[in-house]
Order: sequence, then structure tokens, then C-alpha cells
Amino acid sequence: MRAFLLVRDDREFLSHPGAELHTDLGVVDVPDDPDPGQVIETHLGEPFTVRSLRGPDLFDHLERTGAPMMPKDIGVVIGETGAAADDRVLDAGTGTGVLAAYLGRLGADVLTYEARAEFAEVARENMTLAGVADTVEVRAGDVTEALDDLGTFDLVTLDTADAPDIVARLDDHLVSGGFVAVYSPFVENARASHESAIEAGLADVDTIETIQRAMDFDDRGSRPSTRGVGHTGYLTFARNP
Repeated sequence: MRAFLLVRDDREFLSHPGAELHTDLGVVDVPDDPDPGQVIETHLGEPFTVRSLRGPDLFDHLERTGAPMMPKDIGVVIGETGAAADDRVLDAGTGTGVLAAYLGRLGADVLTYEARAEFAEVARENMTLAGVADTVEVRAGDVTEALDDLGTFDLVTLDTADAPDIVARLDDHLVSGGFVAVYSPFVENARASHESAIEAGLADVDTIETIQRAMDFDDRGSRPSTRGVGHTGYLTFARNP
């Protein structure tokens, strides 16, 4: 079994089969083959439940080397591009690797580039934790230098400052009908990526922002929360004709 969570109310501890986990509620001797839903007690008799890692858990528990793309944006990328099993994906700007892990867990074959070697090493460890080390390859380096030798892809995802320059070169690296998705924290980069896609002759060019708000329910009534996930980034999509 891969890494999993031990859960008790609002407490979550990342663990591995056969581990000895120290918590404020006691020490857990984790079995070698725990099953999801199994209850394991600490040496003080405090119960924890085994839970398999899923996508949102990766966002919370992967080791971070920066601000990872949030689930709300990852969901839009998957929904707008139709990312699916057996897709060949090029991802640039790996960072923590949350997007690459989500795509790998869909069954896509992902090649992801991270400019900083130390961040790439953390991302490789995160792919192992996510259980996708066999389908997600993390390379350290500049994707712009390697692009001409990489062939074609069903989907290209970019979270890099030079995304507009990469978009300009994608007509030879996307299959017919393939998508590019650019994540831009700043509107200047989003606009440049949008315009670059148009100039490159890509189709269905669109830039959006997704805002997420929770709902508050109490005795007075119901309304959107005054807190929430506001701006995280702009998403630019385009498609090879």
C-alpha cells in the first residue's frame, strides 16, 4: 500500500506501511498492510482510521517548494482540456508538482520540467508519495532548450514566466485538437500568453479567472462566506486546430 493518512476528527497524519508514528495522542505501530477504513490504536488506546490519499490530500501533504496550484484551478484545467488516461502531457514549471500528480493519477503520461534542480528533486519525491512515479517524469532544466526534441503532446500545461514564448512555438508540438493551458498569477503574463496564442494561429483562445466562495449557514440565514479563495491565478486556454 502507498502512503496514506491516519485520521482522527480534524487531525491527519501522513504515514507509510510499517512505520512508527509519534503523535500527541500516543505512538502508532502501523501494520505492513493496513486497509482503508481500518482503525488503528496508539499505545494509549486512541483510535485513528486509515484513509487512502486522494487528490485534495496531495495538495495538503506534498512537500512544498512554492505556492502549488489549487484544486479549484486544477479542476478547471482538467475540465476545459478533457485531460484523460493515455494522454501525453508536457508540464513546465513543476514546482511542488500538484498538477503533475493529478494528471498522473488520471493515467496520463506526464513529462514535467522544473528549472531548479533542488525543486525537481523534491517533486520526484512527491511523485513517489502520490504513487505516480512510473507515469510522471520530472526533469530539471529549461523546457525552452529541450522543446524541439520532445515531439508532440495532447496537452501542454505551463506555469512559467516565459509561457508566452513557449506558446508561440507550440503549433509543432500539439497534436491536432490538442490543448495548451497557461496558469498566470499576474494579468500581464496572462494577456501576453493570450495574444501569443492568437498570433501562433491557435484556436478557441480564452482567458478566465475562477473565484471560489464557501457558503455560511446559521440561524440568521444563508449567504456566501466573507472568507474564501479569491484570486490565485488566471488560466489561458487554446487549442491546436
